[in-house]
Amino acid sequence: MASSLAPGDPARLIAGEKASEEQYLRIRSNLGLDAPWPQRYVMYLGKVATGDFGKSYYGVQEPVKDILARTIPMTAKIATLAIILAAVVGISLGTVAAIWESKFADRAILTLSTLGVTIPNFVLAPILGFVFAVKLNQLPLTWETELRAPEWYYLILPVTALSLRPMALLTRLTRASMVETLRQEFIRTAIAKGVPPWRLYTKHALRNAILPSITAIGTSYGFLLTGSFVIETAFLLPGIGYKTIAAIQSNDIPVIQACVLVTGCMFVGLNLIVDFILPVLDPRIRESQV
Repeated sequence: MASSLAPGDPARLIAGEKASEEQYLRIRSNLGLDAPWPQRYVMYLGKVATGDFGKSYYGVQEPVKDILARTIPMTAKIATLAIILAAVVGISLGTVAAIWESKFADRAILTLSTLGVTIPNFVLAPILGFVFAVKLNQLPLTWETELRAPEWYYLILPVTALSLRPMALLTRLTRASMVETLRQEFIRTAIAKGVPPWRLYTKHALRNAILPSITAIGTSYGFLLTGSFVIETAFLLPGIGYKTIAAIQSNDIPVIQACVLVTGCMFVGLNLIVDFILPVLDPRIRESQV
């Protein structure tokens, strides 16, 4: 339905301006575009169920499943590295801010986290690229077909840019949860018993305060898979996001449909995994489900 309402005719684009009407109709028939959209929709669902997403309209008309197999690992890699970096730094900064509540460290961390939340990826990416690739000339600006350095060297800028927003969110969420937890009665009891500060903050406070952050990590990871579209395009990374943008620009309908469907399924799957993990970590959730 959406492809029928979208502007442009893929068959006309593939045939070219000089193609005859007969050639145009033959290409349109080969693509299955001459059938009514309900019939095309049912046929598409049947093929997708068997893993057949069709073929790209352009170039060598590569099967879409091969395109996905080639691009998904890059997207998954940068999203995983970004969420790991965001979780480690965000939870650590949030814990420090809660421990030093209302002091200079707390105010500085809150200020930085506010900037991280408000500045979007499409602004951060060119800023980081300009500073570290153009001015300082320390990191490569874009991906290269033939890498001249280890792969991780090319991933530093995109992973950092992708991680800053979830890092800021996790910082603020962990701080709020830790501040509330540190005011609980069992914390005061632990202090009265002489529990060492490190053990108090890590084993008693953070262990109870981290659950909202784990939920946020799961949802943020899902958003990173789709948010990487901007980052991959900015740094020319060969991931599913960059391929989706290129497909949109060329009106390559099979690739667009497959990329949207796959990223949507990945997002839903990740949130489902988080829903299974939380009861394992928190006995209170298990008891409420009984």
